[in-house]
Order: sequence, then C-alpha cells, then structure tokens
Amino acid sequence: MSTDFVAFTEVAGDEVSAEQVERIARRYYWAADYCRGKDVLEAACGTGQGLGLLARCARSLTAGDYSPAVLDIARRHYGARFDLKQFDAQQMPFADASFDVVILFEALYYVPDVERFFRECTRVLRPGGTLLIATANKDLFDFTPGAHTHRYLGVQELHHELARLGFEVRCYGDTPVNKVSLRQRLLRPVKMLASRLGWIPETTHAK
Repeated sequence: MSTDFVAFTEVAGDEVSAEQVERIARRYYWAADYCRGKDVLEAACGTGQGLGLLARCARSLTAGDYSPAVLDIARRHYGARFDLKQFDAQQMPFADASFDVVILFEALYYVPDVERFFRECTRVLRPGGTLLIATANKDLFDFTPGAHTHRYLGVQELHHELARLGFEVRCYGDTPVNKVSLRQRLLRPVKMLASRLGWIPETTHAK
C-alpha cells in the first residue's frame, strides 16, 4: 500500500470536535488500566496522541506505525523521548513473547490481512497477555467505510476470529447509541444519506 496515511489520520493541530477529543481520551484511559507495570506495544500509533499517558503507567512502551510520514509528525513532537519504529503490523520486528499488552486503535480496518496480524499478536504476546482493539462499529445504521480500508469486523466477527486463535474475547461499547448528543442525533441521518450518495470526503481534514 503506497499511501502515507497523513490525510486519513487525526493529526495534532487539526480542528476536531470535543467529542473526538473525549473519545480518544476515553480510549487511552481504558487502555491505561491494562498497561500499569506492563511491557506494552502500540502498533499503528499514528501521531502518538496516547503515548504520554501510556508511558507514565507502563513498565516499558514500544510504539510504531506503518506510515513513515505519520511517524515523522510524532517524532517532531516527541523528539528523543520515544524510539518510534516503522513496521507492518502483519510482520512485527519483535521477538516472541516480548510484550504483556498489544494495542491497536482505529487501525484494524487498514490491515490487509487481519488474521496475520492476530497471529503476530499471539507470537509477540507473553502467556496471559492482552490485545486491546478499538475499532469502528460497522453495524451502526450510519456507518461509513473509510478510504483505503480493507475489512471491518463487528462484535461477532471479532469474537469468531480471535476465539479460534485462543483469545478470551470481551467486547465493550464506547458510547450508548441511545445517549448520543443532540448534535449527533441530528447529524447521523444526514451522514447516512451523504454516505449512500457518495458525498462523504475521503480525508480527515475534508470531513
């Protein structure tokens, strides 16, 4: 895949909504509870929005992304604080049983072969290790697939794919669909219509 993903990534300095910030914060605070005192790998770390929090609670933190252009943004921000690595999540350059926790947030659908990634996780995780995934809910009525994505897995698909590799699977929801903001209740039908008509922009900035 040749794209550098910068146009499809939430980058520091982008104009975003309060809901986007809250969603990212909740995601990493959730992960922090699993990472305390552990050796942690964040794959597809993007521009590194959660690295500071994870580093404060983990015993060690390793992070990287497929896109060198995205990593350059993270490196400019963090400097020498983190040794950010460029790697493919389907073939991670780490020894067997290296980590207690592997994190992949909002990137599973960019991985061409999801099973290869899951098998890599079984390899690099220690016995009893944890894989944390946050991903889009493809079963929402207003779901819109993104550009350059491959396959979206819902709750049932995640459970099936991971359970057959030996994972004990637990699925959680971030936002109750019956408690979304008034803004979202108004926007979601519009988004659904725009998606069906092909009017949703591809890039994060355009959205």
